[in-house]
Amino acid sequence: MGKNRPVEEPPIIHVPWTDAWEFAVTEEERPAGGQRKRAALGVRALRVPQGLAGQRVNAPCAFFPPQPSDADARRLYEDAEGSRLLCSFDEPHDIEGRRHYEVRDARGEAIGTIQRIAPLKHALKPTWRITQPGHPEIVSSAEWAKGGPREMVQRGVGKLLLGAVQAVADMGAEGGDQPAKSRVLEWKAGDELVLTSEGDLRFLVRAAWLDRRLVFAYALMRTN
Repeated sequence: MGKNRPVEEPPIIHVPWTDAWEFAVTEEERPAGGQRKRAALGVRALRVPQGLAGQRVNAPCAFFPPQPSDADARRLYEDAEGSRLLCSFDEPHDIEGRRHYEVRDARGEAIGTIQRIAPLKHALKPTWRITQPGHPEIVSSAEWAKGGPREMVQRGVGKLLLGAVQAVADMGAEGGDQPAKSRVLEWKAGDELVLTSEGDLRFLVRAAWLDRRLVFAYALMRTN
């Protein structure tokens, strides 16, 4: 009887968005491993990997709209019910061939801009830039594109992020073909590395001054 009794685990505590350094877009709350036979899923959110192997959880730090609609598609919330707005972004406007998205806080104040630059004829994907007042423009590059999660660790990316990356990748691989490796991007402000992203779904903040809400908004744009 005792062997079949389900293991009770403590509730997953919400992580304040200001404390989020490593996070991923996922529904997975408790990855499989240890005494967990299956992964436990929750609502889709930006989640922070926490805990040791076998006891790892993905704690939410920002939530997608509970009932997506055209009016809500550009908003993120601090709670799963969608009652506390965290940030949003405006309809894009074009300036000199670049599509600009103004990102705003819960009070409607502008906190930065995300730019989408259409690909050149020889490029397959657009490039993105993030502007945060008081800091140099943040530019993405396609370095580490072939390395995958292991290469991220070798380059200094945290082991917790590797766990979140691998857990989500494993879920996608069950019962089907192995997905192609997602490209890993580094984002720099001048010569400073401020952010690493993998597949537009997993992120590691490298600079304390970077406003996480700008990264959250970028993730929302890329996953809609």
